[in-house]
Amino acid sequence: MMTNESLAEAITRAGGAVELLRNQNWPAFTFPVAPEFTNWRDEQRAWNTSVALMDQSHHMTQLFLWGDDLIPMLEGISPNTFGTFRPGVAKQLISVNKDGYLIGDGILFNIAEGEEGLVLVGHHMLIDWVRFNAERAEAAGRDVHHRLDPNSHMRQGPPTFYRYELQGPEADRVMEKLFGGPAPDIKFFHIGDVTIAGRPVKALRHGMAGQPGFEFFGPWEDNETVRDAIMDAGEEFGIRRVGAKAYSSTPLESGWVPTPFPAIFDEDFAEYREWLPAARIGNLGGSLQSDDIHDYYMTPFDLGLGRSVRFDHDFHGRAALERIAADPERRKVTLLWNADDVAAIVRSQVEPGIPAKFLEFPKARYGLYQMDEVRHEGTPVGISTDAGYIAFDQLYMSLATLDVDIADGTEVVVVWGEDPISRKHSVDAAHRQVEIRATVAPAPYHDYARTVYRANG
Repeated sequence: MMTNESLAEAITRAGGAVELLRNQNWPAFTFPVAPEFTNWRDEQRAWNTSVALMDQSHHMTQLFLWGDDLIPMLEGISPNTFGTFRPGVAKQLISVNKDGYLIGDGILFNIAEGEEGLVLVGHHMLIDWVRFNAERAEAAGRDVHHRLDPNSHMRQGPPTFYRYELQGPEADRVMEKLFGGPAPDIKFFHIGDVTIAGRPVKALRHGMAGQPGFEFFGPWEDNETVRDAIMDAGEEFGIRRVGAKAYSSTPLESGWVPTPFPAIFDEDFAEYREWLPAARIGNLGGSLQSDDIHDYYMTPFDLGLGRSVRFDHDFHGRAALERIAADPERRKVTLLWNADDVAAIVRSQVEPGIPAKFLEFPKARYGLYQMDEVRHEGTPVGISTDAGYIAFDQLYMSLATLDVDIADGTEVVVVWGEDPISRKHSVDAAHRQVEIRATVAPAPYHDYARTVYRANG
């Protein structure tokens, strides 16, 4: 990749956005923590059977924001409502283009009034768009300010905050021991102030893998003290630290699509593409083949983010999103992959002949935006995104967006592997495309998988 090249320049050089993204090399997405502290299967099981501690300090980008004109700026680019947004509250921020298609999402923490009082945490796709608008606002003389805290792959020195996620059925008992009393009574997606090992800590109530939990964060210099106190309190409850391999699979259980394709390739984003370095756009992997970039776009409703949409203010893309909200065409689902078809892919790696596209465990993504075609009775009906294996349920699965008339329990087909094979280094240069049968289930999938799916299996 040419690191000084803008996205606009790279698209021109490649001959089109799809050509660029399908063939551009992008480093494998890694979490800058140990791959495993014990083994990833038991680390996965821990958040379902006991309690797990996940280190989120390093892999997410953070954007600190402040200024009297900040909320009006955010309102102009986001369908989220800000009418009740105040210190002590967090929200899942989203943004769309003029046609109502998703740019990305992240968690916006309202920590305090004043300088650096808000922080947007997540992958860089939405953060870059917010940065661009903050820079434009500041250049126009508006009171909007920001500071970027990149992830640990790109930052010199430690992060501003440590972030630890504690979750699982024993999480509240660990906290009772940690605090010497009941777990803090904090509403979902609210932020409370607690003390751990004598250090002041912020606590966000939420869950990352479909289990109850808290996210604790505070100044980096306190990270080891807080982590050690949590681990000591959790020892009798079988606490496990979660490494990068197991952590990467948490979206499959929570039903959150981590890297939706950013809809930034139309005229309303022309200036943004001139500003954005090509090295930050990522790449496309998967069997979905189309020369039309719009076929990769998704709406908030396609991915279960409709709950973040409020039409109580004007924002870029409002008119289009109102039309989409009235009649969504797709919905978010989990696809439970057929065990025999998964086994056949693995078996092909040790048999003579050209193997199927290699299937990684526990995560199978080989593009920043994984986009595999889903078919029903031979007709394309949607896109499969994040794919991987969950040891607790012993299921391979993916998150997908499908036409709304494809009901839970329907058998569909995921097309796995590329044809033609792209030039990016992350895809096997020699492989054959195969079909994987899959059963449509809700997202999150747990109750369905343990009652309906297993009972019918």
